[in-house]
Amino acid sequence: MSRGTVVVGMSGGVDSSVAAMLLKRQGWRVSGLFMKNWEDDDDADYCSSRQDLVDVAAVCDILGIELEVVNFSAEYKERVFAEFLREYRAGRTPNPDVLCNAEIKFRAFLEHALRLGAEKIATGHYARVREVATETGSELQLLKAEDGTKDQSYFLYRLGQAQLARTLFPLGDLYKREVRQMARQAGLPNYARKDSTGICFIGERPFKAFLARYLPRQPGEIRTLDGDRPVGRHDGLMYHTLGQRKGLGIGGIAGDRGGKPGGEHEAWYVAGKDLEKNILYVVQGHDHPALFADRLRAIDLSWVSGRPPRAHWVYTAKTRYRQADAPCQVEQVDAERCEVIFARPQWAVTPGQSVVLYDSTVCLGGGIII
Repeated sequence: MSRGTVVVGMSGGVDSSVAAMLLKRQGWRVSGLFMKNWEDDDDADYCSSRQDLVDVAAVCDILGIELEVVNFSAEYKERVFAEFLREYRAGRTPNPDVLCNAEIKFRAFLEHALRLGAEKIATGHYARVREVATETGSELQLLKAEDGTKDQSYFLYRLGQAQLARTLFPLGDLYKREVRQMARQAGLPNYARKDSTGICFIGERPFKAFLARYLPRQPGEIRTLDGDRPVGRHDGLMYHTLGQRKGLGIGGIAGDRGGKPGGEHEAWYVAGKDLEKNILYVVQGHDHPALFADRLRAIDLSWVSGRPPRAHWVYTAKTRYRQADAPCQVEQVDAERCEVIFARPQWAVTPGQSVVLYDSTVCLGGGIII
């Protein structure tokens, strides 16, 4: 007996393929949808979308499900890429995967699937959804995945109740090794395919060269944090992010006089930017105090339940995806902004990135670090 119609966003990878397979086995009427989100210089050297589509078509053929190809490149350019450039122009470091999920995968894709008559959409994200009772009825919670090494709730924190009510995450209770084993046993050709990494529209191409096509180079000085002397030149503040070590071109320059504990042979790290003077500030040593912050402010807040978390309550937070949960408290919560205070200083808290709050395994939401 069919459980309804679900459209699965399929990327060509093993995760979305197994998600579609599992839903079909559970009795859903499944169809696949391949999203083309980038058209500029879509070539085989850097963009894998053509091979991705070939892989998706092969999987759909094996599973016996229909496949639709939809071009969301105009929406992507307007809603994701334009904001990506605005943030870099302002000296911040955005996370386009967060924007892509909120604006494309769980907005444009969801709206398209509903127009097709689907009850649900599904993706290969590693996350879970749970319904819990409340004083006024019930609400949906976004939970971390069972596989903590693959949990992707950080990228999904901007989803709200309406989106979660229409979304299935079939892989939320599985470990990646189980997913690959299922794909191999089912004869899916992409069972061993390497996971994609990096920003989707940049692919494997050099990031600096890509960004230079859209944001003109603006060379300036690299200075030590005390500002008393230049130690090099940069091509533009937008090419650098807080905590960055590689690509500074100042290796081997003698020690940072204002830097403790920076010894003269320690590596250089980006510690700050002065947009008005176009100066990039650096320090020596991964553990330099200037690279740590015990608090942050965030704007553009989004809460899964629709309500902000309680102030002065103990939560945990991530300021980047591959980070251990950091105990914290939330202060000054209002509709516009919040302040997060950490129990221990955090390394390279970067403006433009997302801070995501958790209550144990429950993802509460978050905002953009300023």
